[in-house]
Amino acid sequence: MREPQAVLEWVEPNMDVIVGLANAEPVRTIDALEAAAETGSLTDVRLHQMMPMRPRRYIEGELPGLRHVAWFLSPHSRAAFRRGDCDLVPNSFSDVPRLMRQTLSPRLVLTAVSPPDRHGYFSLGPHAEYTASFIGEVPFFVEVNPSVPRTFGGNQLHVSDVVGWCEADTPLVELPPASASERDRRIASLVAERIPDGATLQAGIGAAPDLVLGMLEEHRELGVHTELLGDGFVDLVECGALTGTRKATHRNKIVTTSALGSSRLYEFIADNAGVEFHPVDYTNDPNVIAREPQMTAINATLEVDFLGQCASESLGSEYWSSSGGQPDYARGAVMAEHGQAFIVLHSSTADDTVSRIVPQLHPGAAVTTFKNIVDKVVTEYGVAELRGSSIAERTKRLIAIAHPDFREELTARARELCYLL
Repeated sequence: MREPQAVLEWVEPNMDVIVGLANAEPVRTIDALEAAAETGSLTDVRLHQMMPMRPRRYIEGELPGLRHVAWFLSPHSRAAFRRGDCDLVPNSFSDVPRLMRQTLSPRLVLTAVSPPDRHGYFSLGPHAEYTASFIGEVPFFVEVNPSVPRTFGGNQLHVSDVVGWCEADTPLVELPPASASERDRRIASLVAERIPDGATLQAGIGAAPDLVLGMLEEHRELGVHTELLGDGFVDLVECGALTGTRKATHRNKIVTTSALGSSRLYEFIADNAGVEFHPVDYTNDPNVIAREPQMTAINATLEVDFLGQCASESLGSEYWSSSGGQPDYARGAVMAEHGQAFIVLHSSTADDTVSRIVPQLHPGAAVTTFKNIVDKVVTEYGVAELRGSSIAERTKRLIAIAHPDFREELTARARELCYLL
């Protein structure tokens, strides 16, 4: 068996290394890098990665010579970022490959792969994202893992593009379903009733987007062009609602750049020619997204102000994640001929003490989806259609879907801001 320590032959001082996200992380290979850092063998090596799924000592800043550079925070990197023990690069997901090319000098990609086929091709499994964009451009060191399902699309890596490899049998991390509340069910119902047959779907992470998919089982000829493929899409395939027959691109195919969910999802994508994984600079390109006439995007946010600005990645100045693909799909959907982009959120915090509809975003909040491309904002109290509306109209419509306990206060504040007379 080839050992992960072989990666050290390719790692040099002052080096930018690109690491696959979530289940694309080569677990034993990163273990080997951490062990080398512990002995002082590494100097200024930066691992660039989105959404790590496992705790890591180097992410916590405990291993000199090895530093985590986050392009999307996860529960395993948030605290480290707030302490200054790792870095965060602001980005839209579609732009990550280009940004990496322009701002880094990447000389190695580390990722987990399926065993090679008889033609010498590894598959990146449930991933493509930014790593697939560097196939043929940057050398790869891969960790061959029999738990990684073989998948299809633009995520095929030939042995000639690999400088080294090791073997490891590591179970895939599963993402449990988000717990749903009655508020989530009301929000999902409002969205689902506005989705027509034949729509092409994108759904982000969260209870409400998951529930929307569960409410579409009576629909027909739905399609998928999404950043993230989750279990809800499998249900739609199996009940016959999702066929892709009305798609304008990749007809009859599910198109995605990531799959994250249960073992059932990983079994569904394995050797399934009906699912294609493509690099994120393709799947999240607004111009590509807009080719689907009935593109429908469903994403969650934390806070919306009267202008329609959505803060989806931070609680005030406390960073939570990053922009991800929300702005990509919001823009692409509204560019589509009959597209829709839904932004969903609870009207207030769980204890009803703070409104999530606010006059102005909290100080330090990062604007994820900006006012000019926000389309429909949905709370449990209704749908506010913002696109093409004036600031006064936006303000009225957002106050109408705010929690009733805050509407009077919000109206008074809107008058102070001269948004309402």
